[in-house]
Amino acid sequence: MDLVLGAADRYVFTPYVYPATWPEDSFFRQTLSLLIVTNLGAYILYFLFATLSYYFIFDHSLMKHPQFLKNQVYREIMFTVRALPWMSIPTVMLFLLELRGYSKLYDDIGGFPSGWFQLIISVLSFLFFTDMLIYWIHRGLHHRLVYKHIHKPHHIWKITTPFASHAFHPVDGFLQSLPYHIYPFIFPLHKVVYLGLYILVNIWTISIHDGSARQEGKSLLGEFTKTE
Repeated sequence: MDLVLGAADRYVFTPYVYPATWPEDSFFRQTLSLLIVTNLGAYILYFLFATLSYYFIFDHSLMKHPQFLKNQVYREIMFTVRALPWMSIPTVMLFLLELRGYSKLYDDIGGFPSGWFQLIISVLSFLFFTDMLIYWIHRGLHHRLVYKHIHKPHHIWKITTPFASHAFHPVDGFLQSLPYHIYPFIFPLHKVVYLGLYILVNIWTISIHDGSARQEGKSLLGEFTKTE
């Protein structure tokens, strides 16, 4: 995230936003800047790719399904718009730790004996690690003591559109994103790869809510719990 923040400081924040007396490495400035960048980036990714998916991939005939809610698309969007800022707060705390050097993120491929091989393996490892943890987190969110309080709001949308992709309770949304942020604190990962994977993960989240995975999602729900 320091790559994004560095560019934002260079071209926007330093020349146009913050006073010259506020140093770029100030803890409070970095926190505020990360909140702005994270929320702006999340909204751009969400509205851009969810809109493209909605108009070019989503099967609009699903909107005639009896379980498709009245004004559902609007409700999905408003739910997301309200939830994303709250999800961003703990996310920014992790970004801040990364920015201050507590993670294993690196920017020099030559710093490892294996070089490019290390980078390729890290991508595969990242995908395995995050997919495994998200499965267990998702399963835990379906526990009867947790489900109705945190995860059930996401299952209001029985027939999902791409706009439901980020319509989570803030705690639910953050917990399911947590494996992506934990990984670089445990294993080395290139900064550009991390940023690219973070973007791709958000696009993937939108893609699995475009209607084509509806039956698979319902079978998982049935497997986890019947608490609805």
